[in-house]
Amino acid sequence: MSAFPVLTLDNAPSSSKDLLKQTQDNFGFIPNLIGVMATSPALTEAYLTVAGIFAKSNLSSTEQQIVLLTVSHYHECCYCMAAHTAIAGMQKVDANVVQSLRDNQPISDSKLEALRQFTWLLVDKRGWASEEEIETFLKAGYEPVHVLDILVGVAQKTLSNFTNHLAKTPLDDAFAEVAWKPTK
Repeated sequence: MSAFPVLTLDNAPSSSKDLLKQTQDNFGFIPNLIGVMATSPALTEAYLTVAGIFAKSNLSSTEQQIVLLTVSHYHECCYCMAAHTAIAGMQKVDANVVQSLRDNQPISDSKLEALRQFTWLLVDKRGWASEEEIETFLKAGYEPVHVLDILVGVAQKTLSNFTNHLAKTPLDDAFAEVAWKPTK
């Protein structure tokens, strides 16, 4: 038995059950990631709260998915790459943008590509972006608020990516057709 099983409404700690029910009501099912997180009510609440805050950030839904997919690609999180590919599709994010992110290739739109590159840089440098790197990002059409909003997305995906790595979270059937594996 895994140290991190996928819990359900039937076997989750009582303090996770409301969060699982809320997730089921919002998505129509409980993704395996949330089922795994339910072992820790604190992690489950933190993840769902940060995700809700990021959804209200100053980044568009396309820009949010770029951040989330870029961080997930950097961390080589197969689960989140598949899940956010599916979510991006539901949000009508341009399929070419999503494919570029899955392949870790440049996005044809220069502003969105600047976002992809800057997000990767922030994760890779653990936030230690130089003034020149920040200025390059801002010159692409972004503002300081966007720099800080990216950090919320990085926090969200760090929680989920690391959880998936520890738990080896099984991919939900809902995401199976967009499964992803890192290329070496």
